Amino acid sequence: MSNIAVIGFGALNMDYLYGVKQTVLDGEVPIDHIKAAPGGSAANTIYGLAKLGVRTGFVGAIGDDEQGETCLKELQDIGVDTTYIRIKKGKKTGLALCISDESGRRAIYVLPGANSLLNYRDIDINYLSQAEIIHFSSFVDEQQFNIQAELLEKLSGSVKISFAPGMLYAAKGILALSPLLRKSDILFINKDELEKLTGEDFMSGAKKCLKQGCQIIVVTLGKGLTLEPGKVITGYICAKDHEYKVETAVDFGGQPDSTGAGDAFAAGFLFGLVKQRRLDECGRLGDTMAHFAMREIGARQGLPDLHTLKEIFPSITNLDAEGA
Repeated sequence: MSNIAVIGFGALNMDYLYGVKQTVLDGEVPIDHIKAAPGGSAANTIYGLAKLGVRTGFVGAIGDDEQGETCLKELQDIGVDTTYIRIKKGKKTGLALCISDESGRRAIYVLPGANSLLNYRDIDINYLSQAEIIHFSSFVDEQQFNIQAELLEKLSGSVKISFAPGMLYAAKGILALSPLLRKSDILFINKDELEKLTGEDFMSGAKKCLKQGCQIIVVTLGKGLTLEPGKVITGYICAKDHEYKVETAVDFGGQPDSTGAGDAFAAGFLFGLVKQRRLDECGRLGDTMAHFAMREIGARQGLPDLHTLKEIFPSITNLDAEGA
């Protein structure tokens, strides 16, 4: 058995979260709240997995500033192996300005900072190859995209690849992303990103990604779609011979912030895979984790520990066991 179950590889940012009643293209609105918290898509997912007791690590870069220290400490405190998080001297940690409104609309502006300095010398292929799963997410600059694509060609075939492209990579188009897609065992993508990537609706787009080489496509649907009377679908899972619609089974009431909900969904889904659960159960775990995340402002504060998650899933026993 490997020493680490899941290693994340992506940008590390300090998120500055601004809540407003409505977003505007040109105008002026009051701010309801401001919060600063560590973020980064893959880092949020790895944090969620570590809080559930999964052995995790992370590969990325931060600056030698107060924000970088905060990002590093939060991962260390939850038990993530941070040996391969590189500190770039004299540089600023990445920054993400996140503006969200009461209707669920969001805008994210990214200043990559130290993330753009991550290079081949910072990465140990043997460290990555020990993992059961490597979870990739996006960077702003092309150099890090190319590093990720080349690493996928070098990794051991025993390592499963999980990929959350986000809108930054989805906007590149399916041809540009093909080096990553063809190596991805699991693709995590939201409805808008998938439509941007493929130019098709989310069901057709998912099947298009299967043809690119992905094995499992996990599409998150935001607040959900009513595809059948009385059923709200928050996720769609598409594999070669199966497809599942994830019905939301948990209602935590109000949803003050959707920041990081997709990252939380990925954490729940990957947790299910590590515990060798069926894909439909992985989807339910993902949906539940996303609902936990949306209870609090920011991507991580609302995430549950294993004891809390098991209380929600009395029908799924032995979540802390390695097998089913």
